[in-house]
Amino acid sequence: MDPLKAQLEILRARLQKIDARYQTEPLPETRALPDGVEVRTEDGTHWEIDRHWPAHHRHGTADVGALSELPQDLLAALVNEEGVTVPPERWAFLDTETSGLSGGSGAFAFLVGVGGITANGFVLKQFFMRDHGEEPSMLKALSAYLDQFDLLVTYNGRSFDQPLLETRYRLLRIREPFLRLKHVDLLYSARRLWRLALESCRLQELEQRILGVERHGDVDGQFIPNLYFEYLRTGNFAPLRPVISHNAVDILSLACLTAIVPVAFREPQRLTSGAEMVALARWFRNEGRAEDALMLMRQALKRTLQEPLLYETLWHVADMERKLERHDAAVAVWTELSTIRNPWQAKALERLAIHYERREKNLAMAFEMTLAAQVIEDSEALQKRATRLAKKASGPKSGRLL
Repeated sequence: MDPLKAQLEILRARLQKIDARYQTEPLPETRALPDGVEVRTEDGTHWEIDRHWPAHHRHGTADVGALSELPQDLLAALVNEEGVTVPPERWAFLDTETSGLSGGSGAFAFLVGVGGITANGFVLKQFFMRDHGEEPSMLKALSAYLDQFDLLVTYNGRSFDQPLLETRYRLLRIREPFLRLKHVDLLYSARRLWRLALESCRLQELEQRILGVERHGDVDGQFIPNLYFEYLRTGNFAPLRPVISHNAVDILSLACLTAIVPVAFREPQRLTSGAEMVALARWFRNEGRAEDALMLMRQALKRTLQEPLLYETLWHVADMERKLERHDAAVAVWTELSTIRNPWQAKALERLAIHYERREKNLAMAFEMTLAAQVIEDSEALQKRATRLAKKASGPKSGRLL
């Protein structure tokens, strides 16, 4: 026999022995699916995993048992609807793990987690598809499970998770479950509250900084799609185990943060961080709640603020006082800004010049403020103002009849 053919026969025999061994021996535990059950629907099968955190469990500084005691109208301020009352046990906390972070019709969710609040703690059901063919079954089961909820809570779900799932439902011609659910995307409110206080408003950042949760053995989200495709190729579930845990902790953290964020919007007086106060005050201002914004900003000024934020906040306080026709209050803040070197000093001097010219009719003071502003940050507008004021000040004065 040809030596090469002989070697191939030997290799083939060895491979057959290996195949036979794995056909008769159970897979090692690390390769098996996590504890769960195979669920059969009219569209096939998929895998479901249930998890429960008891009421006495603490997630960082958060008390899981307290979630069931949250008021029914807690999320009304975030939904932007009057009279929204949904009991906490009807809130669904949803997060997905997907085949790609960019979305689009080609991306799909291979894992969908839905958390819920109960009197006995926090429960989580995770829907997992073991291969592409299980997607219809998984989505049908997800729809049925969401029937018990009236309000959806996500983190960036309005831009990512929900549109991605809606696309998959449409492609598979399955009725999607989201039309009747009110949706609170906590990301937007979290950004309003913490974007000035924290470098990032990623969920894991808030989890660590606000809840005090430290993850161990977590998986970076950017690697999750590749881990799933590796599982499809090899059948080895071991690398996906951290993904199941990652999704679970994300959802529990989302629920705990949902208990914190709305309180700031409902009861801003409970805030203690100056940066949080300023951030929320800006949102109040944009919503037309000037008095609430001013109250918060003035409280923030009594706290410790970094200098750039301090001066910017003073500027916004003065501007809102001016718009509310409280000119003396505005002048007091502009004067404070004008005496210290800061990015708003020249603008404050210009505002003072406008005030003295138009309201006080004090051309000399207006001219002095304009010149001071030019020294710091000259502009064409200031040059025109200085020329006009000089001309008005040197012009003939009307006579007075005795």
